[in-house]
Amino acid sequence: MGLIKDIYSPAFYNKFADAVQYVVPAFDKEGFIKGIFCDAFKNKEWKDRMKHTTMVFHEYLAADFPEAVLLIQQIIEKLRADRPGEGGLEYIFLPDYIETYGIDDFDHSVQAFEFITQFISCEFAVRPFILKFSEQMIREMLKWSNHKTHTVRRLASEGSRPRLPWAMAIPFLKQNPQPILPILENLKTDPSESVRRSVANSLNDIAKDHPDVVIAVAARWQGISKETDAIIKHGCRTLLKQGHSEILKQYGLDSTNITVEDFRILSPEVKIGESVEFEFSITNQNPSNQTVRLEYGLYYQKSKGHLARKVFKISEKIYEPGVRVKVNRKQSFRLITTRIFHPGEHQVSIIVNGVEKGVLAFNLSA
Repeated sequence: MGLIKDIYSPAFYNKFADAVQYVVPAFDKEGFIKGIFCDAFKNKEWKDRMKHTTMVFHEYLAADFPEAVLLIQQIIEKLRADRPGEGGLEYIFLPDYIETYGIDDFDHSVQAFEFITQFISCEFAVRPFILKFSEQMIREMLKWSNHKTHTVRRLASEGSRPRLPWAMAIPFLKQNPQPILPILENLKTDPSESVRRSVANSLNDIAKDHPDVVIAVAARWQGISKETDAIIKHGCRTLLKQGHSEILKQYGLDSTNITVEDFRILSPEVKIGESVEFEFSITNQNPSNQTVRLEYGLYYQKSKGHLARKVFKISEKIYEPGVRVKVNRKQSFRLITTRIFHPGEHQVSIIVNGVEKGVLAFNLSA
């Protein structure tokens, strides 16, 4: 598997430049390619290459922004004609172009987003516009939530997420998510799975700052349809992992008379690169069936010497009365770029319906 930055290859730029030249016969393809592959290009990472592409493309496109928007639409139509379907990640510089050069032209930028997102998602590019034209932009996104095309409807929910990963923060939506709730209401029964997942992710974002808002939404939406039930379950995943009492109660997740026995760490000494292994047994001692959401918490040693818990789901299913199940799990400490491991004492806990039923320690060494 190659590096993500290598999606910006000579073959890609040639294909793109051919489409531009088809739309704008006077386009200087040779100059554009030369401008892309400047001396510094090979040392640029993916995001820098994307931004570099935006800036070089701007040099060779119409200086007038409305005219540039029209040309970008025609270029996308040509790319679609050559290869039907949505564009790949390499085309993310097209929304970036609108974000960079259209921030003072709301009307033409909104028109561009609606069109471009049907080719390559504009979820990151719309966020500066939410900050600058907050009420105006939210109104536009509310309109998008009723759009005939699912990618535009998804942009309404994904672009307005209060905590969209890797994206610019929207502080006023983290503080008060009420403006985007009508968007989510419009999309709660959307036929597209990608739109419904986006709605769930937005709810999960909101839950991190306003759990009561999401609990109220979940109560209001529960039972509308199987798909809507899945949205709220996924949207409440952080609350479930936190063992939030109201959401546990809403889903009938009671830990009473669910016992954990024979919990032990099978590898009390673990080296970075290996896995900790543990096992336990769980029994439903209730006289009736009980839904059991089974998780484990890994308490990681942090750089300042404290422990921080991350919760991992094992299963969620119905246990019949008296049923006893033995569970064995491993958690890897293989080195990854998104987590730094610190040697020292770590802990594992077993969580039944949001309630910890036991904690054991193990040692991680370099």
